[in-house]
Amino acid sequence: MTRPKSFQKLLVANRGEIAVRIMKTARTMGYGTVAIYSEPDAKAEHVRIADEAVCIGMAAPSESYLKIAAIIDAARQTGADAIHPGYGFLAENEDLPIACEQAGIVFVGPGAEAIRNMGDKAGAKALMEQAGVPCVPGYQGEDQDSDKLLKEAKRIGFPVMIKATAGGGGRGMRLVLSEKDFLNHLQSAKSEARTAFGNDVVLLEKAIVNPRHVEIQVMADHHGNAIHCGERDCSVQRRHQKVIEEAPSPAVDPELRERMGKASIDAVRAIGYAGAGTFEYLLDGDGNFFFMEMNTRLQVEHPVTEMITGLDLVELQLRVAAGEKLPLDQIDVSYSGHAIEVRLCAEDPAAGFMPQSGRLELWEPVSFVRVDHALRSGAEIPPFYDSMIAKLIAHGCSRDDARRKLVSALDHTVAIGLRTNKNFLSDCLSHSVFAEGRATTAFIADHGDDLMAVETTREARAAMITAALMRAGPGNRLTHGFYTPLRLARGERAFAPIVQAFRNGACHVEMSGEEPLELCVTTVDGPRVTLELNGATSKALLWQDETRVTVHYQGRSYDFLDLTFQPTVAAEVAGGDGKVRASMNGNIVSVDIAVGDTVEKGQKLVVVEAMKMEHTHASTLSGTVTAVNVTKGMQVSTHAVLVEIDAA
Repeated sequence: MTRPKSFQKLLVANRGEIAVRIMKTARTMGYGTVAIYSEPDAKAEHVRIADEAVCIGMAAPSESYLKIAAIIDAARQTGADAIHPGYGFLAENEDLPIACEQAGIVFVGPGAEAIRNMGDKAGAKALMEQAGVPCVPGYQGEDQDSDKLLKEAKRIGFPVMIKATAGGGGRGMRLVLSEKDFLNHLQSAKSEARTAFGNDVVLLEKAIVNPRHVEIQVMADHHGNAIHCGERDCSVQRRHQKVIEEAPSPAVDPELRERMGKASIDAVRAIGYAGAGTFEYLLDGDGNFFFMEMNTRLQVEHPVTEMITGLDLVELQLRVAAGEKLPLDQIDVSYSGHAIEVRLCAEDPAAGFMPQSGRLELWEPVSFVRVDHALRSGAEIPPFYDSMIAKLIAHGCSRDDARRKLVSALDHTVAIGLRTNKNFLSDCLSHSVFAEGRATTAFIADHGDDLMAVETTREARAAMITAALMRAGPGNRLTHGFYTPLRLARGERAFAPIVQAFRNGACHVEMSGEEPLELCVTTVDGPRVTLELNGATSKALLWQDETRVTVHYQGRSYDFLDLTFQPTVAAEVAGGDGKVRASMNGNIVSVDIAVGDTVEKGQKLVVVEAMKMEHTHASTLSGTVTAVNVTKGMQVSTHAVLVEIDAA
């Protein structure tokens, strides 16, 4: 392990909001900063704000952000004598600190041995059992034969969790409810783990039903000092990836916090750990906690801990890496108020949280909460990396104070150009179960239909307001008062509003199944309008391009395809034309059929990897495959025809 030493210039081996966040602290501490970037990220914000930047390769992470040799070369080229990995990519890859040591560069993080020991979930669990930390019953043997794993799953008892032993972020993880589903989930988990981590070894754990996901933040130096900074509750998740995080947890009292903190510090001392780390636990309804894994890096959700403790965790990381002692003891760690964070992602919740990529036309973050981001209007969101584009973090005197403030922050955040989960996050925060502090890891699964219904019920009204602004708003004001039919679409829903617009900005809108709408556009300033509706004056924003129109109104954003002047599509829109289209930009991971094959409706055909997740594309009908237009490794764009099928 490299002996800690002082350094002057920090290379951040990452991208996006975490690279920007690390550079901000590094700059306040007097360090020079170096960015690395892939070709698609040449104009990215983290490149713009760094003192120096080096291109290290092409779009795919394996050709850029995962190329250790290129990163070390970039450090040598710029004279950077320290490297911070951020999170994701190489943050938990033992080869990076080894390469840093060989090059005489300080690695801001634990040593290779700690990363190796705790990065292997099976090995980490064994170490935690030796340290006396409670662990979930399971199997983490070397025998990875499918029959052996099935046998062990039956011994443990369903439901079970399949987890890739390398990496995290929900990739290579599957919940299996019954024996009949096990082998299919096993194959899928292993495939995703191979793609994400180059390692398909898995472990099995007994699934704790409806637990909370609670984690403890630790920090240790090279002088034997260690502290914990309390807990974070990360129970609200989708696809095993966190959506909302908060500190402290509504389910943890001081006594439980002390027990969990002590167990974590005992584990830190047992493994000789130095740096920032997080112990993740499952917490059942009786206050029993079970070790899941340790993340040997900074967490995405670290800001909520910073907000309630007043600590800068990146600063502590840099001080520890430079060989300094921790500047505080456990007794010095205090907590103030409550903090909640949401992850703003480029994804479509209504389409199974499908990742989105493209141009972010307009970005206007709020100023009254902390917003960690690397965005600006006109920024390109590439399909090659994680879908998270920003984090909003609110701090308040109480939990409800922070929650209310965060809802308001989401309402006033403008992110237009591609679909995000902004509305969904607001609905989660406003749901009574979350508001009352009762959310478990089953929150989205249990209440997803209710959350989606909120969006669905508001879509029709949004379509009518959009139609009115299209005819009486920015650059489109009509004066003849004739009825004008429009056709809008959002996902699989079609809307046909009929608009009557007058010279004074007044507008009458009718749509089948909806109450007529009367509004008046009083002022227009670029894409922004002021309107009167139901006796109240409010503001809205309308953004249009060649095919799409987006309205931001009363805190919510809705984008629609404008089909008014396009020919009516029947079979293609219904998915019945036999053409299976890519649902997002991405990389072809597997092609499971060939020309001439007979397939059934719903059968798996092609798997597309986008933003670190795999997405299965299935047949829309039964028939014979007449064309396969892709091969493994190809890059495809949204709506590209992957497979063509003749109906049986």
